[in-house]
Amino acid sequence: MLNVSILLSLCLFMLACSSTASKNSVLPKIDHSTSLTVNEYRIGIEDQLQINVWRNPELSITMPVRPDGKISMPLIGDVLAGGRTPEEVAREITKGLEKYVRKPNVTVILTELRNFEYISRIRVTGAVQTPTSFAYRQGMTVLDAVLEAGGVTEFAAADRAKLYRQGSEKTMVYDIRLGGILHQGELATNFPLKPGDIITVPERFF
Repeated sequence: MLNVSILLSLCLFMLACSSTASKNSVLPKIDHSTSLTVNEYRIGIEDQLQINVWRNPELSITMPVRPDGKISMPLIGDVLAGGRTPEEVAREITKGLEKYVRKPNVTVILTELRNFEYISRIRVTGAVQTPTSFAYRQGMTVLDAVLEAGGVTEFAAADRAKLYRQGSEKTMVYDIRLGGILHQGELATNFPLKPGDIITVPERFF
């Protein structure tokens, strides 16, 4: 029996859209879902894992993922964890322990997501005062991120700004009317952000 648990308290985010589009506006559909599921999160280097084998405390361990992406399990040796989901790691451990334990029940728990801080950062590039990368914070919007970068430069083509978001199969691109947000208070494209979002502001053509 395989029982996979994951503690992702740092990864569960609830956002609200800061505004709605006017009746005449034609806006791209944007995914506002921000929950990071077990299937989406891939274990990274230095993430802290707790492996529990039910009724076998001598086989249960807590350790960080090594630089080579592996962890060492009693009886079965090295197991690749980096780049995998907790479910995939638990499945491999279960398979390895079946030679030694009758119907092993394995639980993989992420206790510290040290790699998540990197992959969840917001990045603002292009014609802004200070191109920057900073940790995602709950409730952030496009405007928050641009202000974090010091605002746009005098050469910015603000209304041609883009938001890039990694989807399950491809990168999604959304138009941002940044000039309208900054100067007219038009908040229709002041999208709530998700971990890993990238905002780019191009320069004007002269």
